[in-house]
Amino acid sequence: MKVVDGDTIHLDGEKIRFSGIDAPEISQTCNLEESIVECGVHSKEILINKIANKPIECIAEGKDRYNRILAECFVENISLSDFLVREGYAFAYRQYSKKFIPAEEEARASKKGMWSMQFIFPWDFRKLN
Repeated sequence: MKVVDGDTIHLDGEKIRFSGIDAPEISQTCNLEESIVECGVHSKEILINKIANKPIECIAEGKDRYNRILAECFVENISLSDFLVREGYAFAYRQYSKKFIPAEEEARASKKGMWSMQFIFPWDFRKLN
């Protein structure tokens, strides 16, 4: 198993993209007061720490245009997507799913993760870069 970034893993030879969320790109940064924070790297590290070599179970939902498996994945019955959104290091990808909006609203209200910083949404970052 390999974590690629905050919303993509390689598992058993397959590329899996977490459905319904969008995490910052690896090269993406945020601003916290006068500091630059590597949001993309941090999102990946949070996911690595959450998985911590535990077994991962994924429920496939189809494939994306890059031929990655779209899935919701779980560690110890906890949705990794829901976890990342609640921690503020991924966002509900409203264009594709409404499932994680409550988790995002909770993170935003408590200013967790990227919600405590100045940031660009990952989908806007990709358009600009």
